[in-house]
Amino acid sequence: MLSAGLPHGTVPKLERPGPLRERVYEALLELIITRALRPGQHLVESELAGHLGVSRQPVREALQRLNTEGWVDLRPAQGAFVHEPTKEEADQLLSVRTLLEAEAARLAAAGADEAGIAELDGLCARGEQAVENDDVDLAVAVNAAFHARVMAMASNVVLAELAGQVDRRVRWYYTPVARQRGKQSWIEHRELIAAIAAHDESGAVAVMRAHTEHTRSTYHHREHN
Repeated sequence: MLSAGLPHGTVPKLERPGPLRERVYEALLELIITRALRPGQHLVESELAGHLGVSRQPVREALQRLNTEGWVDLRPAQGAFVHEPTKEEADQLLSVRTLLEAEAARLAAAGADEAGIAELDGLCARGEQAVENDDVDLAVAVNAAFHARVMAMASNVVLAELAGQVDRRVRWYYTPVARQRGKQSWIEHRELIAAIAAHDESGAVAVMRAHTEHTRSTYHHREHN
């Protein structure tokens, strides 16, 4: 097993055209968010460069940027490691997420239309099918899309910008509990759709708060592999 933890062939080579530095950064960040690169894992520049089909320089620059943003820890004389989030970090992030998403749910309920409800229904059906198929990666992606659609229905640009700043980190925390949340998460999504469709602002807020709290609680009580 490579110390970078990525079997050969699992990561596509990056195409040369375009801003390579940015593409390497995005590729590594996605690997961290999806936990293909796990918290605490040692990141070796040469091996990551080989997987991505690039030189070590853009990898080094990406790791420095990821360190600045809190995704990677650079340790003197040891190298780079995927950051291991603390309980306090998770609580702070998920608490902020609850505030943002509860307000988004309220605004979505206030201005919901049939098209928006239909999109939420479709995403919920995809999420339920992903759970049925035990496709965790798809379930995480559809979950993110569902919450993004609720945020879009809120029609508040500032709120959406703030949510966008925490979206990737929320996915990072949600990925390890997606299977445990399973069907219950999508039952809660159905309850949220019902509240939004009924233009029940207080009900939508209550459902969203409970939903995000369940995710926070599951994260803290998850089984460590």
